[in-house]
Amino acid sequence: MTDEAGPWLVVGLGNPGREYAGNRHNVGFMVADLLAARLGARFGRHKRAVAEVAEGRLGFGGPKLVLVRPLTYMNLSGGPVAGLAQFHKVPPARVIAVHDELDIGYGVLRVKCGGGEGGHNGLRSMSKSLGTKEYVRVRFGIGRPPGRQDPADYVLSDFSAAERKELEFLVDRAADVVESVVTRGVEPTQNLYHGA
Repeated sequence: MTDEAGPWLVVGLGNPGREYAGNRHNVGFMVADLLAARLGARFGRHKRAVAEVAEGRLGFGGPKLVLVRPLTYMNLSGGPVAGLAQFHKVPPARVIAVHDELDIGYGVLRVKCGGGEGGHNGLRSMSKSLGTKEYVRVRFGIGRPPGRQDPADYVLSDFSAAERKELEFLVDRAADVVESVVTRGVEPTQNLYHGA
């Protein structure tokens, strides 16, 4: 497989810092970490962007992935993403944001290109900084908060013990979805994973 169209920018959305590591809002970081492990790549601080970056190829001679973990807080993620997209000459159509999604049930994975941000501050920041909403989103369902819990508190809390039993498998599946978008495209990936 050749890589004539250039690299893909895969952005795991989350908040930096140990206190946020297990939060629902940080599932994008979890998926990015697994993808880096699959590529045999390590995250390192980028010299021109407030982000950690890991680079590698999918398979022998396959497409190049630039994995990104912004080191700003979620609502400022767009700046580093836009800077890295420019630095690596990646068009928005080849940018993939991996993020938590309140509007779908826990563990359900959905892929889409463009559309609204659903109140997600990381996506809102990316859309503003990239100047378009036309990038790919891998949406990792976390479900709605129970009872009257504030959604802002819910996303910044850790996964429950019951959820953690499945989390590793679901993060693995989300990484598969990202790889499928890169190698097959959005629509074939939707056909493959949305029914599952």
